[in-house]
Amino acid sequence: MKTKKKTAIITGVTGQDGSYLSDLLLKKGYKVVGIKRRTSLICTDRIDHLYDNENFVLEYGSMHASDWMYRILLKYKPDEIYNLAAQSHVRVSFDNPVETADITGMGTLRLLEAIRQTCPGAKFYQASSSEMFGDNPEVPQNEKTALMPASPYACAKVFSHNLVRNYRIGYNMYACSGILFNHESPRRGETFVTRKITKAAARIKLGLQEKLYLGNLEAKRDWGHAKDYVEAMWLMLQQDTPDDYVIATGQTHSVENFLYFVFGVAGLNVDHHVEIDPKFFRPHEVPLLLGDPTKAFTKLGWRPKYDMVKLAEDMYESDLAIELARMQK
Repeated sequence: MKTKKKTAIITGVTGQDGSYLSDLLLKKGYKVVGIKRRTSLICTDRIDHLYDNENFVLEYGSMHASDWMYRILLKYKPDEIYNLAAQSHVRVSFDNPVETADITGMGTLRLLEAIRQTCPGAKFYQASSSEMFGDNPEVPQNEKTALMPASPYACAKVFSHNLVRNYRIGYNMYACSGILFNHESPRRGETFVTRKITKAAARIKLGLQEKLYLGNLEAKRDWGHAKDYVEAMWLMLQQDTPDDYVIATGQTHSVENFLYFVFGVAGLNVDHHVEIDPKFFRPHEVPLLLGDPTKAFTKLGWRPKYDMVKLAEDMYESDLAIELARMQK
């Protein structure tokens, strides 16, 4: 008897996580419906390689509105829904708090309610964030650690995180949250500090750039690879009962550590090329994030394959190849 192909909807499909998750699900035989926001500029480079795949479909939708949600959910009748869409830049959320709250917070509510009304049997994954722990001094942070958000982005994520629990208990929906700690990759946006560092190192190495300007180097983060973390997302929706999980490596490194390692791989002197610019400091800084992934290790059987060293090397080598290719055009 032929097994029915599963259908998954991914919001925020053009982002780092959305593109890696699409790769993973397509390899597993899913039909993937990716949702992207309509923009005047083409910004699909992370998923361009998927266009020729007959099992990949791209649809338009904004988390600001819910009309498309009902239409798409009724059209595709998904087995799984992964909500990865967000205004996810923490520093930018201080400048645009209302937009951040509407997309990252209310957008989740619109989607959950549309699922409840149209396909309540579908499994739902919410991309929660370690930023929700904020400046709580308790470390390491696990699923029971108190949430003390320190940015508009984190506040919106806490709202969404609590909604998932509310819909899970109140409506008996299969809804779970992955509390993902910082995860990076060569597909990370260029405004995020890790990618900013690896891209600048590659450009400085090639003589295309002289200086790199950064903010707080003392902030410590638990960094993993997005390719590992999307596997954990999928595993959460394969369990018999829905639950929330911290996804992390269990190791923390400062921005300064990451900077010195990347510049060391590139053979560059940090003192010669890096300057601190106060404009990159957050109004309310989160000093330390360190996750305790014990629950994910034991219940999901998940383990990260990349540590910070492998991650940084992967990102730097990718950016160096990209800059070299541009030079040769």
